[in-house]
Order: sequence, then C-alpha cells, then structure tokens
Amino acid sequence: MNVLVINCGSSSLKYQVINSDSEEVLAKGICERIGIDGRLVYQPAGGEKEITEAPMPTHTEAVRMVLDALVNPKTGVLKSLDEIEAVGHRLVHGGEKFASSTIINEEVIKAVEECSELAPLHNPANLIGVHACQEVLGKDVPMVGVFDTAFHQTMPAKAYMYGIPYKYYEDYKVRKYGFHGTSHSYVSKRIAEILGKPYEELKIIVCHLGGGASICAVENGKSIDTSMGLSPLEGLVMGTRSGDIDPSAVEYIARKENLDMEGILNVLNKESGAYGISGISSDFRDLETAAEKGDKRAELARSVFCYRAAKYIGSYITAMHGVDVICFTAGVGENDNGVREEICSYFDYLGIKIDKNVNNSVRAVEVELTTKDSKIPVWMVPTNEELAICRETVALVK
Repeated sequence: MNVLVINCGSSSLKYQVINSDSEEVLAKGICERIGIDGRLVYQPAGGEKEITEAPMPTHTEAVRMVLDALVNPKTGVLKSLDEIEAVGHRLVHGGEKFASSTIINEEVIKAVEECSELAPLHNPANLIGVHACQEVLGKDVPMVGVFDTAFHQTMPAKAYMYGIPYKYYEDYKVRKYGFHGTSHSYVSKRIAEILGKPYEELKIIVCHLGGGASICAVENGKSIDTSMGLSPLEGLVMGTRSGDIDPSAVEYIARKENLDMEGILNVLNKESGAYGISGISSDFRDLETAAEKGDKRAELARSVFCYRAAKYIGSYITAMHGVDVICFTAGVGENDNGVREEICSYFDYLGIKIDKNVNNSVRAVEVELTTKDSKIPVWMVPTNEELAICRETVALVK
C-alpha cells in the first residue's frame, strides 16, 4: 500500500510517500511560503532535490503541485494518483476526545475543530491539509488522523491534573495533554524491538530534544507522564520557548514591559528559551560554536537546557520506580553529543557511563551510547514520525 503522509502547517506542507509493505520512502519534500508566493521541494528516492517556485495561494494548490510531482513522467514515483491508497495526517491536538488514531470523517473533523481552542496555531492548519487532500484526491481515498496528544491519553489523573480549581478542568478541560506523542510512541516501541524485550514490560524514558523538546516516561507500553502540558510551552527550556516558569514572573514582566496577554505569550513562545538566554540563536549548533569561542551566555543556555532535561529524567525515574533504558532522539538529541554527555553526567550516581568514543563519533543512527558495564543503557534512536503515521494509517484502513 502506498501512503501519502501529510504534516500541514499554516504556511507549509511537509509530505512523504511511503510504501507500507517495504516501508521505503518513495519520495518526500515540503511546500513552503503557501499564501505568499510558493516553493515546492520534491525529492524522489535516490534522486536529486527539485525546487519549483510557483504560486500557492492556498494549500489546495500546494497539494496539487505535490501530486503532479509524484506522477511526473520524468521523476515521478507513481504511474497515477490511483496508486495513493490512503493519506495519513498529523493532527496536533485531540484533547480528551481521541486516545488513538482514527479514520477521518465529518464527525472527526468537527471534533478536531472543537479542540482548536487548545491549539489555535496548529489544528486549523492541520484541517486545511485534510480539506485540501479531500478536494484534490476525492473523499473516496481513506484518510487517517494521527494525534500528537493521543499517546499521552494513558496518563493517570495525578500526572495530568493542575493544582487549580477543579471547575477549570470540568468546564474548559484545562489539564496536561502532552505533545510529540507520535515520536515518543515510535522511539519507545523501536527501542523495545532493538533490545529484544517485551514493550509491555519495560520502563523507558524518551528524550525528544529539538527546537521543541519534551521528555516522556513510558511504563509497560503506556505514557504515564510527559513534560509538555496544556500547550507545548510547559516543560523543558527549548529553542525559543521558556518552559516551566513561575506565573508571578509572567505577571511581573508583563506589568514592567506593558505587555498584554498576546504580547507576553509571544515573548514566552518566540523570544525565550535558549535564544532568550543566549541572545544569539535558538540553534544549538550556533550556541556550541559561540560557547567554544568563550561566549558565556551561549554556554549558560546550553547548561540550563541540559539541567532542566536532567531534572525531568530524574523525576520520571522516580515516578516509574526505576528505568530500563533512556533514549535520545530528534534534532538536538540525535546530533549534539555535548548535550547528551552533559545530561547523562547527572546520573553517574546511578552507574550510567557514557562511551565518549561512540557518543562523539555518531549522528542520527541507532546506537548504544553507554559502555557495556553501564548499569542503565542509554541509546540514540532517530525518530521517524512519518513512518509511525504510515503504520497507524495502514492499521486502520486495511
């Protein structure tokens, strides 16, 4: 089965076509600057990237351009659009309505729209992608929604409830939801396969560290806690997000800077985190270069990031009464050996021993990062959210 995987943003559309039988990526790319001018990046398997500048007033035109590229006589990977047998869509927020992936119908679309208050930047954009695909491919092609929040719906109430009046949960569903669920699910299942142990018997901590970052405790195959909350703003210090902060500090800054709610949320989401501390960049490669040249704020930003991550890992070891394996994944987790080493240094008391030769020489591959005598293994497992979405889609439509 050929599955088209779509990850739709407000002005972008990432895509892959995956053959579910071989799990081979036939083609991938991105549409950028939708609604502005339009740019299609298309790369068939084993081929060169093709870049096309063309108007994309809406996501419908973007989807049409993607499909045209896929059946292009010269570099297309499909003979006709009939070879697309299903579409898997990344949907960010399913609230409490969705604890698993689901076939998309009008009822599901309405439910996702109702969750848009919880993710106003993401859900409407995700649904635009659904509507665009339906318009171009027709409604006979089955479509599946895979929710970022679904994997975390197994959290117990003691993990997801906030210490605020209960009526806010009853009336408005204010609680921790968590994100990056597709990644956490994929990586935790994959490490169980690698170790050759039953998924349902392991205690796993997955560190999804990128521009957006979250950590998840997976016990016996279920997410029992995660660092992101009602929104992706809670938890770790991230690229531009503040992570956990005293609410009184927010009010104090807003008053001092004369900022309204929109203004202060813009600061916390886009001007904070590693970028806000360093004053240089949200990109950890830039921070590493600056730190090596003696920039103290760049060094501080990296240290704060690592310290916060270590605190969450430690708390989840406590929550699960131990841990069998810790995994690093995503852009920073897969590529920044310094971050991995610094985070793990906090757990030398547990007998974690990083193999520096391995850690310093690998990027984005499945590999154990610890020595053979380390009491707790630490692995790097590259995430593959697109493949996870493909698998979820096939499971529902076959």
